[in-house]
Amino acid sequence: MSEASAKTEKPAPANWMLQHPAYLQMKSLGVEDSAQIHAAFLVYMDLTEVRQWKEVSCVKSPELQVVLLEGREKEGAPIQTIFPLPVHQPLSHKSIRLVLDRGFPMLLCAVASDSTLVYQRMTDGLVTPDPPVGPFQDLGRRQHRKRRQKH
Repeated sequence: MSEASAKTEKPAPANWMLQHPAYLQMKSLGVEDSAQIHAAFLVYMDLTEVRQWKEVSCVKSPELQVVLLEGREKEGAPIQTIFPLPVHQPLSHKSIRLVLDRGFPMLLCAVASDSTLVYQRMTDGLVTPDPPVGPFQDLGRRQHRKRRQKH
């Protein structure tokens, strides 16, 4: 790099994130939890820059006082709501219910302190797992297991 071009290039601001339009918009929603806003911004950047989602925007959940994201996985796909949640924050049944009441499809994104993101699809209701493996005393469970093995 020549000396002239080194002088004309501006280094990225130290706190570029704090000046990003999406971050400023999230801050303007009036959510007081800065950790949740930070998590929402990291998820926003992942969805828009890495996963190339379309029409990603942020909305406030007044009941939970959190920033939620809405966007499309690809053009023409249904809008999904994403709940960014720092891993250190508790998640109550009531807060899950409030988010699920917004409609489907819904994703929960756990955000670790090292910026690792883990997405989980949220559903309304219980999903039946495979039965546990092991010796069973309950005849009903044994019969269920035998039926599953026949299929």
